[in-house]
Amino acid sequence: MKGLVYRGPGKKALEEVPDPRIEQPTDAVVKILRTTICGSDLHILKGDVPTVKPGTVLGHEGVGVIEEVGQAVSAFKKGDHVLISCISSCGRCEYCKRGMYSHCSVAGWMLGHTIHGTQAEYVRIPFADTSLHHIPEGMDEESLVMLSDILPTGFECGVLNGKVQPGSTVAIVGAGPVGLAALLTAQFYSPAEIIMIDLDDNRLEVALTFGATKAVNSGRDNAVERVMALTGGIGVDTAIEAVGIPATFVLCQDIVAPGGTIANVGVHGTKADLHLERLWAHNITLTTRLVDTVTTPMLLKTVQSKKLDPRKLITHRFALADILDAYETFEKASSTKALKVIIG
Repeated sequence: MKGLVYRGPGKKALEEVPDPRIEQPTDAVVKILRTTICGSDLHILKGDVPTVKPGTVLGHEGVGVIEEVGQAVSAFKKGDHVLISCISSCGRCEYCKRGMYSHCSVAGWMLGHTIHGTQAEYVRIPFADTSLHHIPEGMDEESLVMLSDILPTGFECGVLNGKVQPGSTVAIVGAGPVGLAALLTAQFYSPAEIIMIDLDDNRLEVALTFGATKAVNSGRDNAVERVMALTGGIGVDTAIEAVGIPATFVLCQDIVAPGGTIANVGVHGTKADLHLERLWAHNITLTTRLVDTVTTPMLLKTVQSKKLDPRKLITHRFALADILDAYETFEKASSTKALKVIIG
């Protein structure tokens, strides 16, 4: 089969790779119908995730059809349409019982990380019963790709960890797909203000159409001064970091109000400063998290009831044969205006 293979920092290729097969009784093999590219894939290609070994098929998101199941799989059968979770979970270990699937003692973030991922024709899914979700009949499967990772990531790591509440003020630093996912799901809790901060005017305009109340271009304006002016000199109750570079992490520290929360979502590949000399007495909370996908069933219901529309995040579509073009489009988002690209 064809798959997008990581060949080391800055190197990738669409290659022939062996078809996946059942290796454990709890496995399923899924034929990929739709997949996508994540910012985490770009971090891998930059060399920020050294645990990904050259020769690995990338990708951890997608929808597909069950091709084969192992003897121990009871919740799925051949022909079922499924949503693939970016996190695999055994469902039995201490961390899984605490809802921390990302820290599953035998699984976690495996796809496109420690085993071959979804940017291929087929993929092996470990612990299928607890790592896949049935797709209700009649749902738009393309839009559900957004529920594999970015929507639960924005919601769990940003909104829930950030303690967004009715009437609160929120700043989201980074208007990429995950930042926009945080924006969409923050509105479940009716904050009074959602301030979007980014360098890209197009993404800021998109954010305003998605429900942001204010937009700040941090390349043109002094973002700290603008946020302080918008909040009466207080700062924001929740600052969501959705970029993953030192400068944006520091920006969140500069704009959080006393008693507020900094929710880190971004994937950091280098050290970042924490200014405790300023913040030690500010009663702030700092959270970090790798998405657990524990909220995926709830988010699936909100999409089914049309309370949440993930399709608006999709801007480009490509065939698997054109995945290198898809990467180029996604990497050059400032000029292509790409948010999420669908492959399949």
